[in-house]
Amino acid sequence: MQATQAAFLVTGDESFLNGFAFKPGNYPIGITSMQADVRDAGIYFYYANNNQVVELDHHYASKIVHRLGKTGAYTHNLGRYWCYRTLAEQPIILRALARRYPHILIDEAQDIGTLHQAILEQLIGVGVQISLIGDPNQGIYEFAGANGTFLSQYGQRPGVVSLGLTRNYRSAPPILDLANKLSARNDVTDRDAPRTTHGAFFIPYKTADRDKLVTAFQTTVLTAGLKIERSAVLCRGRDLADKLAGNDSPVGQGTVKGFAQAAIARDKKQDYLGAFKGVATCIANLLADPPKGFVASITQPEAKPLRRLIWRFTRNPGTGLPSAALLADTEWHPQLLVRVKTLLSTLESDHGLKPTENLGMKLAKKCLPNAPLAAAGDLAALNAVRIRVDTVHQAKGESLDAVLYMANKEHVAAMLGGVTSEIGRIGYVAVTRARNLLWLGVPANAISELRAQLIAYGFQEIGMPAAPAA
Repeated sequence: MQATQAAFLVTGDESFLNGFAFKPGNYPIGITSMQADVRDAGIYFYYANNNQVVELDHHYASKIVHRLGKTGAYTHNLGRYWCYRTLAEQPIILRALARRYPHILIDEAQDIGTLHQAILEQLIGVGVQISLIGDPNQGIYEFAGANGTFLSQYGQRPGVVSLGLTRNYRSAPPILDLANKLSARNDVTDRDAPRTTHGAFFIPYKTADRDKLVTAFQTTVLTAGLKIERSAVLCRGRDLADKLAGNDSPVGQGTVKGFAQAAIARDKKQDYLGAFKGVATCIANLLADPPKGFVASITQPEAKPLRRLIWRFTRNPGTGLPSAALLADTEWHPQLLVRVKTLLSTLESDHGLKPTENLGMKLAKKCLPNAPLAAAGDLAALNAVRIRVDTVHQAKGESLDAVLYMANKEHVAAMLGGVTSEIGRIGYVAVTRARNLLWLGVPANAISELRAQLIAYGFQEIGMPAAPAA
């Protein structure tokens, strides 16, 4: 990398990354969208444009990646690129790793992508023994070249012994029966059927009633004696998950919008970690010359005093990030302005971090409404446990008491089509997260077309509960 400082991970929110965007067309694209991979001819670079893979000019992309590398920064994907390059060009390091780790055991091995595989092949080539554990039917990272192929074919190599895992210790029998039909497997259950509500159900919903469906599911989970904190609403994509979780607040602009979203995360969802990361990103945007990888670096032990300072600001609505219950434009914003300036003053005096000169522009109250950032009803239930809303990708590998998979027509059809497509495998992963209870949300306008097949696969139909009488 030729960096003069320790390497650090970037996530895409860091302001200095604007200087490393690439332009395959008329509009710049963030460096975190660039992917590196390997094939017979060597390393190549690309990005995804919707469902299309667009390969980049190697010289052009390599120049950007290496310029970023000199700062010490790397993305998740480019970290793999630098690892592959290091092992290829520094054989002494490759041999040292082989001596230190003669046998490597890899769980969730269906997530091994082509660049991961290339690194493993380097290690195998110098004598490292590799053992893989995983389920090819759960390969849902095709964008990273991870579709379960390496795991599926590894057992066919000379000298490799392949053993099947066919006993299911997680799911209740009706859910396992469904999973077997979707994957054409014959796994056996280690569990008896629970005495409380359990099984696989589908329920029609209209777009306007999605929040009602989530509430009905949460009520059912509690009534069945299951744990809300060990249950989840899962979505195919992040956009829908954010809408259902209330993460898509449109108020504010730029850095002020980031502070508003952090306040909502803390006060509405009790997501203190998410709020902390949001505040740290906003603070970095307000510094004249923020340290490279500022957000990532404050999680390191040596940054403890700085981390504590930002953590205190984040968690305390009385002296730090103002409460989301305040009127956004006339109450919340004036308090934010004063407190952020105080925080920046402390950062400069105690840590040598100078604020930017155009602070007023970056903290303008544009697009803030004359209303609270979060509705009073949401904040009234501050201490109530809320069910988690997340993506299937984030829940992979977990065991959940109950799952509501919010699907559209395409998702349901692909799931019922089996595990030959990535969307089908995503549906399979959602199904197999559930221990006792599985709900499948199906668009109401697709029910007549899908009902017979859903029932044939073992789903039971339920209707949306009626609203309580006034």
